[in-house]
Amino acid sequence: MLRPEQPDPFVRGCAFQDTDDVWYPRADPLDAARLPVDTWTSAQLPVTVRLEMIGDAEAVEVAYTTETDDLGYRGPGAGTTFALWRGGVCVDEQPAVLGEGRVRLAMGEHSPDTPATVYLPEGMKPRIMSVGAVGGSIDRAPRGPRWLAYGDSIAEGWVASGPARAWPAIVGRERGIDVVNLGYAGAARGEMATAEQISRIPAEVISIGHGTNCWTRTPHSDAQMLANTEAFLDVVRQGHPDTPIVVMTPVLRPDAERVPNRFGTDLRDIRAAITAVVRERIDEYEDDRVWLVDGLPLRPEHLRDGIHPGDEGHEILARVFGDAVVEALGPGYAVT
Repeated sequence: MLRPEQPDPFVRGCAFQDTDDVWYPRADPLDAARLPVDTWTSAQLPVTVRLEMIGDAEAVEVAYTTETDDLGYRGPGAGTTFALWRGGVCVDEQPAVLGEGRVRLAMGEHSPDTPATVYLPEGMKPRIMSVGAVGGSIDRAPRGPRWLAYGDSIAEGWVASGPARAWPAIVGRERGIDVVNLGYAGAARGEMATAEQISRIPAEVISIGHGTNCWTRTPHSDAQMLANTEAFLDVVRQGHPDTPIVVMTPVLRPDAERVPNRFGTDLRDIRAAITAVVRERIDEYEDDRVWLVDGLPLRPEHLRDGIHPGDEGHEILARVFGDAVVEALGPGYAVT
């Protein structure tokens, strides 16, 4: 491990070994050559990587470095601050600087055993150098069951107002689940290399929610979508024979619903193909560890740019998809 040892017990949302260039990779760096370049580019951003702690400290102090202030399409929503959430509210939020910096965040008036979550300025590619307590003590928070959340830009959090507002972050924070965000903006087309990586990562629950980028960015036909979805689930299931898998169909995208791609396939067809494969696994394969969730809880007014949900949309997805993830985990899941 190349990251400093001191802060690492506080770090959550990491499942892969770090490298000199990428401290918090969201795909396997040793397998990066097999990934599409857009997947690996997205995987180098520490999306939903965070710090989790408990304790009676008045504040926590974080030393860090950041690599860039080029935030691209997402702008400030990609993350330009450190934000500490505790007890269901944002207790403190402070801006990050480019280069070396140090930030102090109030822990608020809470019981010492109430977990605090610090979200990072993801878009600036931060590296955490140390974490310390001010006016008391802190310890690493108990770790919840690991959830691998595979998806596209919507899972990555586009275009929520900040990292804490992305639907996987909301679910993880509110439900006590250790979410590993495998959302790859502009990518997530069900590539076999990604399925194999997911199959090798220990997890208590897995969610799969992609398909939008199979409409035009890399267009798929109906038959291709059917075969690819079946193969992706086969590979994931080979590595996780008993792990619950929640499959979510693509969310609403008005410009794609009834517009065929070059193969004559629209987003409704892609949604139908995913649904058909999952229903077959449930009904004919008798796989009772697979859940199917309709990805259409959003309305056009929830899409801030016509494609991606704003904060209200992410809250809705967190309720609908989050309930499915918790149901899949079952009543016995525990924080350790």
